[in-house]
Amino acid sequence: MPRRKTSLKRKRADKKRHLRNLRVKTSLKKTLKKFQALLSAKNISEAKTYLMKVFSELDKAAKKKVIHSNTAKRKKSRLARRLGKTT
Repeated sequence: MPRRKTSLKRKRADKKRHLRNLRVKTSLKKTLKKFQALLSAKNISEAKTYLMKVFSELDKAAKKKVIHSNTAKRKKSRLARRLGKTT
């Protein structure tokens, strides 16, 4: 258990940051799964519109430094390529 004031504050901040990161990651996973479901169901028109939402979620997560920016770019590229293959 930390004793110093700064250590206690750091612990509180870490907990808040962890919860925020968790919230962002779970929402990102949900959107990715929904997009995958749209692709597997062959709903190409809906998937195209939903892809913008997925891109937005990835960019926001990268901006908040929840995921690395290159990871977001890589995922965006792969999703777009996968959508292109199904059309």
